[in-house]
Amino acid sequence: MNIAVITGGLSTERDVAISSGAKISKALRDKGHNVVFIDVFMGFEGECNPEELFKNNADLVTNNGVTENIPDTEQLKSFRKDKSDCFLGKNVVEICRYADITFFGVHGGEGENGQLQATFDILGIKYTGSGYLAAALAMDKGISKALFNQHEILTPKSRIFKKNDNPESWDIFPCVIKPCSGGSSVGIAKADDPDAYRLAVEDAFRYEDSIIVEQFISGREFSVGILGNEVLPPVEIIPTTGFYDYKAKYQEGLTIEVCPADITETEDETLRNCALKAYNVLNLSSYARIDFILDKNGDAYCLEANTLPGMTPTSLLPKEAEAVGIDYPSLCEKIVEISLDKYR
Repeated sequence: MNIAVITGGLSTERDVAISSGAKISKALRDKGHNVVFIDVFMGFEGECNPEELFKNNADLVTNNGVTENIPDTEQLKSFRKDKSDCFLGKNVVEICRYADITFFGVHGGEGENGQLQATFDILGIKYTGSGYLAAALAMDKGISKALFNQHEILTPKSRIFKKNDNPESWDIFPCVIKPCSGGSSVGIAKADDPDAYRLAVEDAFRYEDSIIVEQFISGREFSVGILGNEVLPPVEIIPTTGFYDYKAKYQEGLTIEVCPADITETEDETLRNCALKAYNVLNLSSYARIDFILDKNGDAYCLEANTLPGMTPTSLLPKEAEAVGIDYPSLCEKIVEISLDKYR
């Protein structure tokens, strides 16, 4: 099968995406597929012969590591040769249209908020993961939380603030502040008092014009992956630094992940049932990952849904799949197979 793996983009999760995409590409090649690995924003400036590129398993991306620093996407724009502000780089569409399917190795921004999915729908390009509407609903934490509340899925109390609002009206501490549509814990912070809160709000507004402030729930953090119709074993996330931020997520040794999680049968069932309900409420398909806090009473608070879960060496979904006997290359191939089902 010819599979295009697109990565990069212009979100703050760009480096994470490239790390995911590089591993996905290798895994699919190991499974015998022809893979072209390309940065969706930077594109390919050379002569474009898709047949030859797939035949040669072309790797058109250079940087493939995640550092502890958040990427400077504005600087990145200056590196593109054509200086265009078009999100789709040169020859990306041509390569993806030739492929049997495009694997979305992208995170955040246009790659995960439904815009790229809708564009590919219009262009007749098959792709992995949920459709554009589900991606948009899940990406906007305000909308997804409203749906959780409407369908009686327990979630922390929260409010959405825009830059022209008065975020000083929040008075529940401790609390968590984060960009409304961000991912990979970029711009997220916990505040225990008004001074820390003001600084966290200012930082979160650096990334987006809308932020979400939510009640901090004390408890254990879990994530539950869903692959097709199969709910995977919950994984417990234990950051050694005390808070699961961008650095803790992607730098090895800063987080302990336990899978299957050391929880009771009742807690396991609660997490799995809540994850599947959230998945269905948001109309997700193919695969996803749902994040939770489990408090001391055994109540599972749903935080958010991830429509394109990370596939880096430290990511959670591969660990959950491995716990049920699905190795990494088989996971990537299974995502392709499940995603193709929606086109049949």
